[in-house]
Amino acid sequence: MKSKRKATLIGLIAVLLWASIVALIRGVSESLGATGGAAMIYTVASVFLWFSVGFPKLREFPRSYLLWGSLLFVAYELCLSLSIGYANSGRQAIEVGMVNYLWPTFTLVSAILFNRQRASLLVVPGFLLSMLGICRVLGGDQGLDLAGMLANVKDNPLSYGLALAGALIWAAYCTVTARIANGKNGVTLFFMLVAAVLWIKYGLQGGGAMTLSPHAIVYLVLAASAMGFGYAAWNVGILHGNVTVLAGASYFIPVLSAALAALVLHAPLSVGFWQGALMVCGGSILCWLATRARPPKTVTPVQSGKGC
Repeated sequence: MKSKRKATLIGLIAVLLWASIVALIRGVSESLGATGGAAMIYTVASVFLWFSVGFPKLREFPRSYLLWGSLLFVAYELCLSLSIGYANSGRQAIEVGMVNYLWPTFTLVSAILFNRQRASLLVVPGFLLSMLGICRVLGGDQGLDLAGMLANVKDNPLSYGLALAGALIWAAYCTVTARIANGKNGVTLFFMLVAAVLWIKYGLQGGGAMTLSPHAIVYLVLAASAMGFGYAAWNVGILHGNVTVLAGASYFIPVLSAALAALVLHAPLSVGFWQGALMVCGGSILCWLATRARPPKTVTPVQSGKGC
């Protein structure tokens, strides 16, 4: 019993680590640039994962998982890190992060459509509530305002577009790997591939100045730790802890993330933003409850690492 509680606590630490990612990535990108900063984060995180999780035995992996898992994972992490790095301000980085947190809802809907996950009709109001929540977040101080939302997105369509694409790609990753991974976890390899792609992008763009100040180094180590050790801690929690507790806690990551980012980035958030964030969380929870109504046939989005 004590070991299960300890494993659950370790899993909850992963939730806190992931909740800090938006603030930390933004902190690194402000000193090292969007691409260079992300490349440094994934490089250091790869080293952490090598020593904590280890490098997988690729011969034991299904080839389809290596191909599609690598492609989708790398695409998602690029969208996540660059969408935050390209944001024009701390407030916008938080909003972009909230758009990315649509992935739990998208993942559950994908599991229902493509993996024959059984679900109740709760998934409909859950999906709609998440979408309305994002609209409220993007509406700025005006709340649920279509014109304000469109004007906000037009200010930086690249960041918002990457965040939305990332949410959809992660849903695809979870849906695909649930069918072809056979329980394998290639996270160390995938992180190394993300780092390699980012360094190639950085080189093709002609590099760019990086200010390696003590402030930047601290943020870099913290961001890489949150990325790498978050996955390691989550695996311990899911394998040996209370999955129900961890599942419930994971759906509050958007609110925790916004709170930490607002504090670290000194970006005050409106009441409308918090209402929208809670709606996103509520929508995800409704979708999750919809899949718990009947015995599931597939892995749900919180059973094997960052949501899938």
